[in-house]
Amino acid sequence: AAMRSRAEVDATLQTAKLNPAELLPVVHCLSFGPQAGGGECCLLQLEPGLCAELEAGRSLIIRGEKDEHAVLCSKDKTYDMKIADTSNMLLFVPGCKTPEELKADQASCNIIHPQIAGFSKNYWELRRCRPKLKKLRKLLMEDPYEGPDSQKDQASTFSKYTTEDLLNLIQASEEEILHQLQVIDACKIEGYWRILDFDYEMKLLNHVTQLIDSESWPLSKVPLCACLEELGSLEPREMIEHILLSYGRKYVDDGEVFFEMHEDKICRAIAQMLLQNAVKFNLSEFQEVWQQSVPEGMTTRLDQLQGLALVDRSSRPETIFLLKVEDLPEDNQERFNSLFGIREKWTEVDITPYIQDLCAEKQTVGALLTKYARSSMLNGVKVYNSRRPIS
Repeated sequence: AAMRSRAEVDATLQTAKLNPAELLPVVHCLSFGPQAGGGECCLLQLEPGLCAELEAGRSLIIRGEKDEHAVLCSKDKTYDMKIADTSNMLLFVPGCKTPEELKADQASCNIIHPQIAGFSKNYWELRRCRPKLKKLRKLLMEDPYEGPDSQKDQASTFSKYTTEDLLNLIQASEEEILHQLQVIDACKIEGYWRILDFDYEMKLLNHVTQLIDSESWPLSKVPLCACLEELGSLEPREMIEHILLSYGRKYVDDGEVFFEMHEDKICRAIAQMLLQNAVKFNLSEFQEVWQQSVPEGMTTRLDQLQGLALVDRSSRPETIFLLKVEDLPEDNQERFNSLFGIREKWTEVDITPYIQDLCAEKQTVGALLTKYARSSMLNGVKVYNSRRPIS
């Protein structure tokens, strides 16, 4: 491109009826460079926090398999990636000076001839999203750990997963994945993350609760050393410690390690064991059997079963059945479809444990219900049903 002279610039300004006095004296005369094809450059819009991550030398990682929508992860957060089109062409101009820079640098020459290195009509926009963690449990449940004597474990053809494998397969940040592994009580066995088979977990828990009972230890002070000594001949010591970590809080007192057992979690696990073999259970009978089945000194309450079991107050007699929140779909609309398929009308109290985990940052259960359900009054109680017909 021919270089413009100052006279040509002034003539152009005059034609455009612009007053040079109102403008900065410096003029950019843009031309397309030889490599200015579109497509080689992608623009990514970052919030200040993510920008700081990159400037500090940390990585942002795009995760997802071929059939999944890509997400971008920092060390501890997950973002949806969407292409945003823009009606203005965006030009990449290396060394381009902004008006602020030009004002600060009064000595810069009169006409600058920068070359356009590329252009774009869109950019990637990031939106904070819930980490997609359902797959984590699904992968680990392919091959639950049934204990050291299990023949199945030796012959298993299923994949086993290291932390590295899970980072490649799960669309979530490293911190979110490690936190979720704790939530689902996964443990590392020979370098691989495993979930205990439920029956094996109950067997371990039973050993521990029976020992607490026979030694008359307070539930708030169960000694690790004594548990390992007493039960080490029955099961691997690391499994005994794992079950204490899953069902208790570890603390140190006078140099010795103790566990304070979580009553609610133990009662909940025993309820799951009782309910998983029945389609529906008479509620009052269940409550009686459940209270008899938990360790001495523990009290069972229905609110311990949130997100695990659902009470049907409309049937005669009243019944209770297993409905685990982790078995429901991860997608919002699919989750509501599946809940409305199970029960046509829900009270907010009943549905909350089954949709709580769908709430995005700062979102309430009420806002989710407004979007995906419609409310009505039934015998003076507010209930929610589907906005769309359920097939």
